[in-house]
Amino acid sequence: MTIRFHSSTLADGRELIYVDDADTTLPPGSERRLDERALDPRPATASMRQDVLTGDWISHAANRQNRAFMPPPDQDPLAPQTAANPSEIPDLYDVAVFENRSPSFGPALVDDNAPSGLDDLTSIGFERSRTSVGRCEVVCFSPDHEGSFGSQTVSRARTVIEAWAQRTEALSAMPGIEQVFVFENRGEQIGVTLPHPHGQIYAYPYVTPRTTALLRSIDAVGPHFFGELLERERGGSRVVLEGQHFTAFVPFAARWPIEVHLLPHRHVADFAGLTNDEKDELAPLYRRLLRGIDALYDTPTPYIAAWHQAPVHVARDSVRLMLQITSPRRAADKLKFLAGSETAMGAFIGDVTPEAQAEFIREGITAAHD
Repeated sequence: MTIRFHSSTLADGRELIYVDDADTTLPPGSERRLDERALDPRPATASMRQDVLTGDWISHAANRQNRAFMPPPDQDPLAPQTAANPSEIPDLYDVAVFENRSPSFGPALVDDNAPSGLDDLTSIGFERSRTSVGRCEVVCFSPDHEGSFGSQTVSRARTVIEAWAQRTEALSAMPGIEQVFVFENRGEQIGVTLPHPHGQIYAYPYVTPRTTALLRSIDAVGPHFFGELLERERGGSRVVLEGQHFTAFVPFAARWPIEVHLLPHRHVADFAGLTNDEKDELAPLYRRLLRGIDALYDTPTPYIAAWHQAPVHVARDSVRLMLQITSPRRAADKLKFLAGSETAMGAFIGDVTPEAQAEFIREGITAAHD
């Protein structure tokens, strides 16, 4: 059996994609119930302004103020629709992907005031603004009300990875898109407003600040940056999990109390470039890593799982797909808050050595596996 995709639309025209597990238990057939809600028109595309102090672009999306906040299970907007719950997904599903109702970028992909290429975006000047074209999508890992990527079966994890690959390829082909970012926010401490197991995908109209800084480092070190980085980490004491195709490690200069990076062993720019063998290994390995992080304490660990991918049009041969998991949890009942030095100056101070971090996380992975 194979993972299958079924395209549909929501009542206001947003794209909806059902992704069926290879071993799905859903009824056979591809017909899905239509979304018959009476929805308001989609919000106008937000605008973004350039911070002349840094050159960064800041999107201002006022429509996000009205998002749902921790609804009860019978009003979960990511669950399949029922007569009492007019949620976003009309029918039963394994994995579902749809355009965000309150996007930070989009829904427009083309606009008269859209950025006109990378040169326009990297120029710096006073009071520069552009339309926040782009696209934001929600990826539901399961119809269950609560959970995370790590709580899914291996088969479901593999389905989600296939969805990430397909959406990365599709979004990268859309006009105006410069970078595609796949991520999962987990836990109220991170700011999550829905406990439903889900992640998001942002398709930006610019290359993000973190990737821009990475490009400067690659220019300084050389084109074999990631190959050398992986070689150094694989030979050290900070590796926490390793497979045939991927290695996970605590980085040499970790910022957060819990921080793990994961790299593929060969150069691949994004999810769309992964082979089936690599995806097959990644599903159980990534799931095991997240379960190990959850086993560090008696309660689930809040985290941001950020999949850094190469920009769409530049640095495809030098920027490698990379996962960075970060958590502010520095003890069972304590969080690291970004205060003066970190927030104002971007100067982080670590609370524990990366080597001690790695040993602690290895213990969690062992405990979860046992």
